Amino acid sequence: MDPALKIVAIMALVLAVTTVARAFAFLAPLLLLLVGVGCSYIPGIPSFELTPDLVLIGLLPPLLYSAALQTSLVDLYRERGPVARLSILLVIFTAFGVGLIAWQVLPIGFAVAFALGAVVAPPDAVAATAIARRVGMPRRVVTMLEGESLLNDATALVLLTTAIAAIGETVTVGDVALTIVEAVVGGVLVGFLVAKLVAKLRVRLTHDLTDVGLSLLTPWLAYLPAEEIHGSGVLAVVIAGLLLGHRSPVIQSASSRLFDRTNWATIAFLLENAVFLLIGLQARTIVEDLASSSVPTAQIVGAAAAVLAAVILLRFVYAFLAGAFGYLVRGRRVGHPEIDDSLGSYAKIFTLLSWSGMRGVVTLASVFLLPQDTPHREVLVLIAFVVTAGTLLLQGLTLPWMVRKLRVRGPSALDDALQQATIYQRAADAGSRRLAELAESESDDVIELVRARSEQRTHGLWEQLGGADDPPSVRYAHTRTAVLQAEREELIRLRDSGEFDQQALRVVLATLDMEETVLGAMAARADRVQGDLRLQTVEGACEHLRAAPDTPPARTPDGCEECLRDGTDWVHLRICLTCGHVGCCDSSVGRHADAHFRETGHPVMQSFERGEHWRWCYLDDVAG
Repeated sequence: MDPALKIVAIMALVLAVTTVARAFAFLAPLLLLLVGVGCSYIPGIPSFELTPDLVLIGLLPPLLYSAALQTSLVDLYRERGPVARLSILLVIFTAFGVGLIAWQVLPIGFAVAFALGAVVAPPDAVAATAIARRVGMPRRVVTMLEGESLLNDATALVLLTTAIAAIGETVTVGDVALTIVEAVVGGVLVGFLVAKLVAKLRVRLTHDLTDVGLSLLTPWLAYLPAEEIHGSGVLAVVIAGLLLGHRSPVIQSASSRLFDRTNWATIAFLLENAVFLLIGLQARTIVEDLASSSVPTAQIVGAAAAVLAAVILLRFVYAFLAGAFGYLVRGRRVGHPEIDDSLGSYAKIFTLLSWSGMRGVVTLASVFLLPQDTPHREVLVLIAFVVTAGTLLLQGLTLPWMVRKLRVRGPSALDDALQQATIYQRAADAGSRRLAELAESESDDVIELVRARSEQRTHGLWEQLGGADDPPSVRYAHTRTAVLQAEREELIRLRDSGEFDQQALRVVLATLDMEETVLGAMAARADRVQGDLRLQTVEGACEHLRAAPDTPPARTPDGCEECLRDGTDWVHLRICLTCGHVGCCDSSVGRHADAHFRETGHPVMQSFERGEHWRWCYLDDVAG
């Protein structure tokens, strides 16, 4: 089959299978793996060989770069200890443990067995996070998995390179140390330099498509030079992606960031899912290659089962030993709102981390790096496939059940909405201060228009925390969307008439599309919040929130005190925790809760809507 036709067939199958998986609420990666295995045995289906160059140069750099762009450098730094232990020490621990077991159950030397251990040691960057996000795991656990899967490939490939060198000759401790130093220093240096160079270029680029084109080249600009100087290309790509993702708000224009996110989201979606399909398509070829093996079938099956079990159990052993040590030495400091400080919470975290060690395409690709004359190479390839498919199916299928069984609370839509509203409020306050400075040189009409639009955005987020099913911001989004649809229909009519320049019409249509996208996101966020009322009160950093008393009796439990007096309507209600005054929110006409604070100075109010417990400190602009 023509290579271009193969690519089209793979992409078409990926789109079809992911659509079916979404319709039946099934994990798409696992369904793609099963479909791939089935397709590999259909007569007439051509083989799709996963060569090391295809994976390590063609697929891995863009996948790692896309994941790094979306990974918070701040969160990763906060979890740097666990991430380092998982991505370095656990990989080494697993490689040695699997190596010892494989050495005992197969007729191979320890260098070959250790090479197999290095191959199966790292969980996959795609598999771990793709499934973890879908099953609602706590964000702290997802951050650890993201950090681990971004960095552990570099550790595993260095170990594999050392093991391959040891297969044919003697390797000293000095040689190993030099290899590690070259890989780490070279990878970090190249990644940092590429990030710095690309950032300087992006600041100067004014053409969005050129900027996006540079972004698409960046993974290979980091990977290839690092590998050329014997550094870790994987580490270079990750460093470049983390730094550029962190700096994107100051080195890119808003439109460039929009294009960049869309492009990388599309690339990641296609490549991530294609990877699982390609893994499954290797099944028939790998099994057929065993026909020439001199190792008995029973021994091969036993060895594959032993290595698969070792990969899973060694991760449990290491995670719980490291977790227990950290809990005892550093004390009860989890520091995350989704997780309390009890020993039970620690156990839940490390259970989830242990059961999230799915292997993926890097394991299957790196086994093909073994020289052709490696003893029983075909058996090692089969074991790598069994470990990859086995962990994906066994752990991937049962991970949602485990999350439910452990009763772990994942991200809450209301928690997110509260934080987003707080962040917007801080930004709006900064904008208001800047607007006051500009008022001296701008007309009152313009200043008032800017202030109204800024307040509308912020008020809309606070409205979504209320109990009303149809707050004004959502009604506005639906109404404005209907108006936009009528405007678009007229633009299409004008386009088809040929009366106006087509380029001018395309610009106007694009403007409507951007506005409708924002409105759609607003309505979708409101729907998510309304469907999740599990907000828990979190201790804030503000002394006023910590010292605030329990909710006092409401002076007017039927509604806003001033609105009831004046006969006006309100949107949502707030209660003062000092005196029990009930006032309306800033989206209401009267804004009586805010007025009450200005009159009395009482610092803390709480939502007076059913099922809500969040509080707000007027003095420190912080929620809790």
